[in-house]
Order: sequence, then C-alpha cells, then structure tokens
Amino acid sequence: PYTCSQCKESFSLEVSLILHQKLHTGKGDGPLTCTYCGKDFRDLSKAIRHQRIHTGERPYQCTECGKSFIRRDHLLKHWRVHTGETPYQCP
Repeated sequence: PYTCSQCKESFSLEVSLILHQKLHTGKGDGPLTCTYCGKDFRDLSKAIRHQRIHTGERPYQCTECGKSFIRRDHLLKHWRVHTGETPYQCP
C-alpha cells in the first residue's frame, strides 16, 4: 500500500495517493489531471473512480458470486440479480 507521509492514510494505488496529496499541498482547488489520459476533474472522488478504468481496480465485490465493480452503485444494482428486487414498477 501507498501511505501519505502527512496524515498516514493509505491507498492501494499510487495514483490515489498522488491525488490525495493534492489536498495537503493546497493544489486541490484546481483540476486533478488523470496521469493516463490527461482528463481533468475538479472532484477527487471522481478522479479516483476514473483512474480505475485505466488500472483495472474493481474494489466492490459481490459476496454472492464474486463479480467485482468499479463503482459501489453498480454493485448495488447487480445485487438485485440475486435478491430478485424490482424497485421500479413496469407501466
């Protein structure tokens, strides 16, 4: 893991640490740039989520079948496959 030298928070990806460190340097107000494709983000969480597209990190795993996802909301939507939940009514 990669650990922040200022606050000791740790990250599984180096790029997540780099983005996090911008919070300490005061450079977090401007855009955060993806080190892979150059896309800019103003929000740290969106920048980290975007990086997962490039790194392949999928931290949200279904406990039922093992399938993993980049985003938590995608896991929650997938979970309906197992529960049979239908939150929307068909017309």
